[in-house]
Amino acid sequence: MRECANAMNGPSTLKRRWPRAFVRIALCVLLIGEPLAAHALPTFDDVRTQWRSSDWLLLSRDGVPLQRTRIDRTERRGDWVALADVSPALREAIVVSEDRRFYEHSGVDWRGAAAAAWANLWNTRTRGASTVTMQLTGLLDDERQRSGQRSIAQKANQAVSALWLERTWRKDQILEAYLNLVPFRGETIGLSALSITLFGKAPSGLDEREAAVAAALIRAPNAPYAKVSERACRILRDMNAPERCVNLTAFVQLAFARPAPALLSISPDAPMLAPHLARRIASETHPIAGARVTSTLDAKLQRFASDTLTRTLVELNAPAHPRNVHDGAVVVLDNATGDVLAWVGSSGGLSGARDVDAVLARRQAGSTLKPFLYAQAIDERRLTTASLLDDAPLDLPAGGGLYIPQNYDKDFKGWVSVRTALGSSLNVPAVRTLVMVTPHRFAKTLTALGLPLDQSGDYYGYSLALGSADVTLLSLTNAYRALANGGVAAPAVDVVRRPPAPVAPQRVFSRDASYIIATVLSDNNARTRTFGFDSPLATRFFSAVKTGTSKDMRDNWTIGYTSRYTVGVWVGNADGQPMWDVSGVTGAAPIWAAIVGYLHRRVPSVAPRAPAGVVQTRVAFDGNIEPARNEWFVSGTQTPIVGLAANANPTDQATSVSRGSTRQSASSPASAAPRIGSPADGTLFALDPDIPATRQRIMFERASGSSGHSSWRLDGKPLGRDERVLWLPWPGRHVLELVDADGASADSVHFEVRGAAARQSTPPHSIGVPPTPLTSTRQDRTANGQKL
Repeated sequence: MRECANAMNGPSTLKRRWPRAFVRIALCVLLIGEPLAAHALPTFDDVRTQWRSSDWLLLSRDGVPLQRTRIDRTERRGDWVALADVSPALREAIVVSEDRRFYEHSGVDWRGAAAAAWANLWNTRTRGASTVTMQLTGLLDDERQRSGQRSIAQKANQAVSALWLERTWRKDQILEAYLNLVPFRGETIGLSALSITLFGKAPSGLDEREAAVAAALIRAPNAPYAKVSERACRILRDMNAPERCVNLTAFVQLAFARPAPALLSISPDAPMLAPHLARRIASETHPIAGARVTSTLDAKLQRFASDTLTRTLVELNAPAHPRNVHDGAVVVLDNATGDVLAWVGSSGGLSGARDVDAVLARRQAGSTLKPFLYAQAIDERRLTTASLLDDAPLDLPAGGGLYIPQNYDKDFKGWVSVRTALGSSLNVPAVRTLVMVTPHRFAKTLTALGLPLDQSGDYYGYSLALGSADVTLLSLTNAYRALANGGVAAPAVDVVRRPPAPVAPQRVFSRDASYIIATVLSDNNARTRTFGFDSPLATRFFSAVKTGTSKDMRDNWTIGYTSRYTVGVWVGNADGQPMWDVSGVTGAAPIWAAIVGYLHRRVPSVAPRAPAGVVQTRVAFDGNIEPARNEWFVSGTQTPIVGLAANANPTDQATSVSRGSTRQSASSPASAAPRIGSPADGTLFALDPDIPATRQRIMFERASGSSGHSSWRLDGKPLGRDERVLWLPWPGRHVLELVDADGASADSVHFEVRGAAARQSTPPHSIGVPPTPLTSTRQDRTANGQKL
């Protein structure tokens, strides 16, 4: 033992007695070190199990990798690569470069060691005596690896460990572990990280030249590219491929200049499918490096939703008719479990803010809140879907003046049923319903559904009926899922948890009201007044769906559910810019229709069964206000005939009426004088974003009893002599006059139109007379009837 110690700690002159000393040291270490090595070295399974990449990985529900996120900033380590997934060229390059007799020796290449010792004695340059197995034992010992020591004693210890390793590991395991643990250039550790960083491909795809460069980096990881190419060329000659040395220096230089990717993946060409959900999960669960988190996402659905969103936005921005819509988001929920099956947070490269998660961004809800309003009114027994609402101009006092909601096409529909009002997304009936329900109680309902309202209902006022509150796509989609589940709200789930995280379901609507609302949202006939018979909302299977658009065409939504899934889509611009010429069914609706079609390409969607608390009754409408039909009612509220109250005038309600005018009535002595009945002085009009601009009109009407010997003049230009004039609105402040036969102004009002019109070079004409043009020729198309 003392001789062994003296041999290991001898003077520097030991170098000149290298061959003899090496043999003595090796024999001593074999005697005392092999039992220790047996306990010190891990098994192959331990090494592979303990390997941690520098990223954490988000998986789909069935284990498909979706997204990588880097955590360890000190080293770049990819996934563990099986030897079967390494190209044969690289395996050959490693063997000829580092250990020619790898498959022949038992851990120590005694011939190579003797040759190296002899050459060292005569100061001759040699390949070296360390085998792949010996290098691996050093890699398994972090302290030795980092110290960089190469003393004779440590060489001997490596030899002992190598001999033991060869007795317990197979050759393929040794080579596989070596390729995964060996450091390459810079911070790169292991073949997976090198292959993707340097060559942009998986290790299985490396050719002879790439393999030679990779092998050359093991000896001198940080050498300049000229040295690396020189060594790689020698390796290629040993591989009998000298022709691959042509232009090798330029190839190495180009590989070194390749920018390092932000994330590593064995499949580097595969897109990162869920960056926004991964960021959300990371902020909540703080995964460690190498962690693999299983989400609830469906990988195929996630890819389809992302591709559909991108394709639709590209079509909407075709050069022939650009719509200025660059962002979008998609959420798909499982109705029964609440699992998030798809989470597309942005349009990727099309977006100027691709890191913004539009699934969680708060945007104005538009008309998507109307189903909840009518469900609450039905639950409170204030309305049925056969109830008639007056779709006529409405003035409501608000804190800043009059709140005057506008309808889809401005020639008000008159008396309509709740089914028609909701199906065709009419604004004025919704506001009238909110007057009954009250903004305060409706806001509490929306909060119970999980919508993030920061203020009380009184803050939003009557504009809450038309979606003035800011919501997120996730919360809004999950609120529709409550309707799909019979009025019961429960949180959505984005990570698979075992056991599942407890949830607290809350009943918000009755099963009866939820079912009745579903019959309306799935009724294509109820939508025809606004959307026509043929629209993306009409599916070949059961689906209940609603669109919505916020003021100034900044947000376009389509939210709906089938018997198994709830799908929410938002399109717009992350920076809040208005879209151009995008209506309620041309923006988000085609994306929604494509996704629900994909979901039910093989699985049917059937309408829900009627609960015990509802009855179906044949309803006739007095005066043929609407055609007779079968209608659903909460039991006890049904009625076979629906008519107007005695003081209601069905012929007048279909047209515009005076908005709080204080002018003299027809019975007054001055009734013959020309007077403007509508609009009232100071009226503010807010255009509806769900309506195509060419279909929107404002009605100018003489007061009852006014003289017919007068003509209209708008902004100083003649506008006709009819009793009522429909004008295509144009944003701005306007002056409307009635002029007598002498051309003098007999009456005038000032009003303002807020919103936008289609982008065009000149303002639209109405009755051959163009309104006053705006200074800008690029206009967003519409605006909602919000609180002004």
